[in-house]
Amino acid sequence: FIPDHIDGLGEMAMLRWVADNNSSPLPVYGPEGVTEVVAGFNQAYARDAVHRTDHHGTLVAPPSGAGMSPKSYALPKGADAVTVYASDHIKIEMIAANHFPITPAVAYKFTYKDRSLLISGDTVKSPIIEKHSAGVDLLVHEALSTKLVLLMAESAARTGNPLRERIFNDIHDYHTTPVEAAEIARDANVSHLLYYHIVPPLIAPGMEVIWLEGVDDVFSDTTLGQDGTSISLPANSNEIIHQSSML
Repeated sequence: FIPDHIDGLGEMAMLRWVADNNSSPLPVYGPEGVTEVVAGFNQAYARDAVHRTDHHGTLVAPPSGAGMSPKSYALPKGADAVTVYASDHIKIEMIAANHFPITPAVAYKFTYKDRSLLISGDTVKSPIIEKHSAGVDLLVHEALSTKLVLLMAESAARTGNPLRERIFNDIHDYHTTPVEAAEIARDANVSHLLYYHIVPPLIAPGMEVIWLEGVDDVFSDTTLGQDGTSISLPANSNEIIHQSSML
């Protein structure tokens, strides 16, 4: 539950409520702690919810639909995964990740009919993630370039910025490198690897070459995710459809 992963949750819930006249709160599934997080967002948006109903009326903003409703799940003792949602064709599993000292940290695996994908969340290279990624169509995995981040730390040290130097030296030890994510994809026999949560941001021409250094030697079916990247997995097919529209 760190800001770069949840900071849009309040806006998403609000837009979902008023854009479609929803009469029940948005269910939010998550590990232990989700109840506390949802309560905080609900409190922060409580006055806004009243104003929207007063302004637009119950046709647009029925009071019963405001906010979110937490659905908290804990991993059973000795288990590394738990099913948090299941219907006729959809199954969602919450899987233990490793982002120590941040806990809980989880990944999610989505199975729809005969297609599947796993989203790693923030984590170091994890045998648990590899195990649950076995045979998935799409592995969506975070990655951080240690080489680039340590260059940033060195630059901060040279320019007399101990705060940034400390941060850059801290963050590389609880993420996965691009090559490590490729190793997981290879060893788990996944069909395609999509990189996301890319650190550092690749804002200068040529940075992606350094960031991806060594990846093709391990696993070649990869996409470097950007804002607007979309991948579809049609049911009853092995097709993986790539689309990209720069936002």
